[in-house]
Amino acid sequence: MSGIYGHMVTISTTIMFTDILTKLDLSKNEAKIYETLLDIGQSTIGNIAKTANINRRNVYDSMDRLIEKGLVFEIKETRETIYSPVDPKKLQELIKEKETALLSVMPQMLSLYQNKSHRNDIFIYKGLEGWKNYMRDILRVGEDVYTIGGNGVWTDNRLSQFLDFFVKEAEKKNIGFNILFNNEVKERDADILRAIESNHAFLSKDYSMPCVVEIFGDHVVIFSNLSSAKIDETASFTVIVNKSIADTFRVWFQMMWNVSNKKTKKR
Repeated sequence: MSGIYGHMVTISTTIMFTDILTKLDLSKNEAKIYETLLDIGQSTIGNIAKTANINRRNVYDSMDRLIEKGLVFEIKETRETIYSPVDPKKLQELIKEKETALLSVMPQMLSLYQNKSHRNDIFIYKGLEGWKNYMRDILRVGEDVYTIGGNGVWTDNRLSQFLDFFVKEAEKKNIGFNILFNNEVKERDADILRAIESNHAFLSKDYSMPCVVEIFGDHVVIFSNLSSAKIDETASFTVIVNKSIADTFRVWFQMMWNVSNKKTKKR
């Protein structure tokens, strides 16, 4: 590094955090500038612009916002203003402040949501984030889950951290899982048989199916475009919220369960 007043600064480490920082309410330019300052230390607008490869005018605009957010501060010099990054722990403080603000209004938001009738809804979730929403619905409803045609897609690697959270919360709420797996799950001894504690049986090859039906509480979720390995972004999940329909599907589940090869396994 040639110094804060030089024309070029060499970054000593590869920029790695921009994508994460943009998820923390920073624009892409703000993220690049903050990360650049973390790497090179205090510097001038000119050096920052050259190092981060951002137009100088845009650096000024982004710097103002970073200062407002408390992530950068100015050091007044006789020749030129120098900018320095704040300790990254400030980012944790910002997250906690937002979480505190959200929690302060959460009771009112939940009250508004729960006061509306959701007894006869039909809607569609899509992709990986849609899958997480459906899993959150299971935790919110808090009743046992019945699955017809399970194929083990819960063990998609992208879900691993969320699945750990989900399993712990489900155990706290004493939610049981009753699963009729497709026969191929048994044949390949899929990871799902160990990932979650369940009462389960296996459909015969003749009755294994490409779609999955999940029933919990007054919810019925029908899944399509699922493979046994991952959740495709084109996958869609039709959610029906209707107690009578859910009760009917539970009866069908029980009928199929009674004629299946009933074997209970634990993790």
